[in-house]
Amino acid sequence: MKLLLIAALLGVTYVEAKVFFEEKFADADWESRWVQSEHKGKEFGSFKLTPGKFYGDAEKDKGLQTSQDARFYGLSIKFKPFSNKDTPLVIQFSVKHEQNIDCGGGYLKVFDCSLEQKDMHGESPYLIMFGPDICGPGTKKVHVIFNYKGKNHLIKKEIRCKDDVFSHLYTLIVNPDNTYEVLIDNEKAQSGELEEDWDMLPPKKIKDPEAKKPDDWDDRPTIPDPEDTKPEDWDQPEHIPDPDATKPEDWDDEMDGEWEPPMIDNPDYKGEWKPKQIDNPDYKGPWVHPEIDNPEYTPDPEIYKYDEICSVGLDLWQVKSGTIFDNFLITNDIEEAKKIGEETWGATKDAAKKMKDEQDEEERKKAEEEAKAAEAEKEDDEDDDDLDEDEDIENEIDHDEL
Repeated sequence: MKLLLIAALLGVTYVEAKVFFEEKFADADWESRWVQSEHKGKEFGSFKLTPGKFYGDAEKDKGLQTSQDARFYGLSIKFKPFSNKDTPLVIQFSVKHEQNIDCGGGYLKVFDCSLEQKDMHGESPYLIMFGPDICGPGTKKVHVIFNYKGKNHLIKKEIRCKDDVFSHLYTLIVNPDNTYEVLIDNEKAQSGELEEDWDMLPPKKIKDPEAKKPDDWDDRPTIPDPEDTKPEDWDQPEHIPDPDATKPEDWDDEMDGEWEPPMIDNPDYKGEWKPKQIDNPDYKGPWVHPEIDNPEYTPDPEIYKYDEICSVGLDLWQVKSGTIFDNFLITNDIEEAKKIGEETWGATKDAAKKMKDEQDEEERKKAEEEAKAAEAEKEDDEDDDDLDEDEDIENEIDHDEL
């Protein structure tokens, strides 16, 4: 009540902080909440609940892991519908490519209530697509795609995603002032304005279709010097007969034809002559096409807004499975999202890295020991071969003596 009163006195709109959806996979009953797509024509892979091969906390780090290579994945969950009108929209989740993914998606999609969950597929209309996507060395980016008036619009800026094997936290913040921010591991990776960084609206200005460059507009900074003339000795052939070449003694004109010396580059050849350049006295600079207000442009102060947000889905293709999705959160409280991120992903990331480092060290030592054992076995085999060779020689000597 006090917050409402203070907001009213300040003349601002008070928005109650809410968590609209949260999924930490804290229990084994996740399959009763999430719905597997059964769309025809797609070979779907299955998810399993696991913390993976390395983790900071075996329970807290449990998430949904893709478990089959070269498969589509389609899983979604619905929650109570809400609108982000007049309030921030925060979408957050963690992604762990512990398989060192070579090609596959790690993003989520946000839907309205019209989603047919058991028929979800790549063409199902969505509101927002957000998260990392990796395919080879050329594609390592964070997708941020908004649906505006039935059309999907990709961000024009490049946001590089994390491409290691550890868990990372991805956060998208859409503000009611039509600005946005993308965080990776609770640190800003990109920000800006929706209207500038997406082509959801037509441009405010366009080139004047009635304007054209004047015929006498000279935009050449330099011109050939009209006073410059080509030197008389300029024109020389590019190749000349080799003056040092002589006709071979065994050359037969009747058999070999008339002998001609081989051609060599002419040291006096100067190439095509061009007059030197001088400043153009009539230069007016580059012509700039004048712009006018775009008659098709209409500002939209609510370009950020979705009337109904109702579902989250994982609609993916992965060549190499093993990605773990965890810590899903949709809220309107930016600070609360950061706090939850630190309490979930942030609380276990260091311990998970420590476990991975220890596993790597154990594997290194094991490989070293196996290499030493293989080398020792090779030396033993060589010693045995030497003994066999010595015995063969002794047998031959004994045989000769007999």
